[in-house]
Amino acid sequence: MLIAIVLVLIVAGSVAFHLYSPWWWTPIASNWDYIDNTLVITFWITGAVFAAVILFMAYCVGKYRHRPGHRAEFDPENKKLEWWLTGVTAVGVAAMLVPGLFVWHQFVTVPDEATELEVFGQQWSWAYRLPGEDGVLGTADAEWVDGENPLGINPHDRFGKDDIIVEGGEVYLPVDQPVKLLLRSIDVLHNFYVPEFRAKMDMVPGMVTYIWFTPTRTGAFEVLCAEYCGTAHPFMRGYVTVVEQEEYQEWLQEQLTFEEYAGNARASAPVQLAEN
Repeated sequence: MLIAIVLVLIVAGSVAFHLYSPWWWTPIASNWDYIDNTLVITFWITGAVFAAVILFMAYCVGKYRHRPGHRAEFDPENKKLEWWLTGVTAVGVAAMLVPGLFVWHQFVTVPDEATELEVFGQQWSWAYRLPGEDGVLGTADAEWVDGENPLGINPHDRFGKDDIIVEGGEVYLPVDQPVKLLLRSIDVLHNFYVPEFRAKMDMVPGMVTYIWFTPTRTGAFEVLCAEYCGTAHPFMRGYVTVVEQEEYQEWLQEQLTFEEYAGNARASAPVQLAEN
């Protein structure tokens, strides 16, 4: 009987901890409350199943404990119980999967009005690229990466000359404006993750992956790499600062284009002195 009481206490303690725990998600700052809702549905379903199974186990331990003069009944085939278990399990699994399918459809369907922002990850820093006045990002490839061109922009592509380069790990975004992140890695697997935005995706060398979201409140939000990428992985951090549209435009005017960035890099390069 003591074991049955312990099992009931485990269920009560688990439910109380879940309801009153101070450890929860950071306050959301994007449109992806759909993801939060889907996770909450999953928690409730799995929590209910956990409580039902453990309480049923406690009931069985208490009711069918060994007592003199009582014998257990052997019943290997119970069609009614099997049908009930199959039906309830099917409903529970469907209730967990169906919301996720709807959210995934939204997650991969980028709005037409979304602006593009390229995120460039390498051990162990972040850099960014935005379209210039032509509104088009130039092509890029790892073969073009060097000291004058850290993001590997194609120098022969006319659409890339006015692309805006942002280094230093901090980028600005306008509030309430959907943005599509194009994710590139130059060396190993990385993962761009801002907890307040809920959306994240692996960055695979040789591929361009993407996510999208709409920032819904202003503030500075920390960027983390959510894929172990080497010895300095914990220090691969940055910030996304969400501001009003006017402040965003002011910040944008202060950034260098690719053409300006490459020119500054050439001007600051050490001069090679010819040998006498």
